[in-house]
Amino acid sequence: MKLKKLETFTDSFICFVRATAEDGAEGWGQVAPYCADITAQVLHRQVAPHALGMDCGNIDEMLDIVRDREHKFPGSYVRRAMGGVDTAIWDMRGKQEGKPVCELIGGTPGEIRAYASSMKRDITPKDEAERFLRLRDAHGFDAFKFRIGAEVGRDTDEWEGRTEEIVPAIREALGDAPALLVDANSCYSPAKAIEVGKLLQDNGISHYEEPCPYWEFEQTKQVTDALEIDVCGGEQDCMMANWKGMIDGRIVDVLQPDVLYLGGIARTLRVARMAEAAGMPVTPHAANMSLVTLFTMHLLRAIPNAGKYLEFSIEEEDYYPWQYGLYLNDPYEVSGGQVTVTDAPGWGVEISPDWLDRAEYQISELEG
Repeated sequence: MKLKKLETFTDSFICFVRATAEDGAEGWGQVAPYCADITAQVLHRQVAPHALGMDCGNIDEMLDIVRDREHKFPGSYVRRAMGGVDTAIWDMRGKQEGKPVCELIGGTPGEIRAYASSMKRDITPKDEAERFLRLRDAHGFDAFKFRIGAEVGRDTDEWEGRTEEIVPAIREALGDAPALLVDANSCYSPAKAIEVGKLLQDNGISHYEEPCPYWEFEQTKQVTDALEIDVCGGEQDCMMANWKGMIDGRIVDVLQPDVLYLGGIARTLRVARMAEAAGMPVTPHAANMSLVTLFTMHLLRAIPNAGKYLEFSIEEEDYYPWQYGLYLNDPYEVSGGQVTVTDAPGWGVEISPDWLDRAEYQISELEG
């Protein structure tokens, strides 16, 4: 069954992809968010010419051919575009077989524990603690992640003293029971990261994400080796050689691939299998309410080395307006701190026709 057509529906944040096979079967996917309009151009110019006409039953081979044909462009944009094609074909196959994607890749529908993930640094410790308490009471969350340091901050904080204040403040407000996670977003040098890590350990924080510039593996390794807390990372990495090095070198304790940054479900499964062989857990990055969170839910229901929880963005429409109004049915209802992968075929979601009508449209089609 050959891939016949790829269509994109795009704004600057989101690009949905519709894949159509020669027999008329269709599926929906998505490229990685942010600058999605640029990624759509890459999809049509550098992915579609190679993928069209290939067998939809062998996604791995399709993605490898794209990688090889575009070997001079090994970076993020081509992988982001590949992820849109991959996820659309998985949806197509699920609909053809009447199964959710999680079942196609070896799992089952069901519940997943979610952690409430804050994206804000412009929030005071008091206000962050208060909204965590509201979310706990309303939705049953029992795990929370907040931001420390400044993003790629070169050892500086968002404002002086914020990290030293927010870490104990969140623990005191929520008590001993909830799991607490932090994200440093590549802020620190090794020495500073270790100093902050000891503060985190003293306050029972269990997950320390991207303490050093993510591309500096040796720096991160120093932090991992020096601390008892789980050091986590990998969301930005899209090259398989980097993943092999990260796993073989035990650069982190917990691996965090992003399904769409990495190039789709098939490539993420490769990373998960390498991690499983090394005895390492996978807790993916899924930091917004686009389809990446739904893709990650299906993945976590299928891999044997799934981490403790799903990342679940808690930012509302005033902060991330672009992630609202995308779907007719809401796949992200949280109850008792859990989200649910249903048994609906494919991804089990329907894109809003109103959103599609407003989007910029492009098509690539197999000639003949």
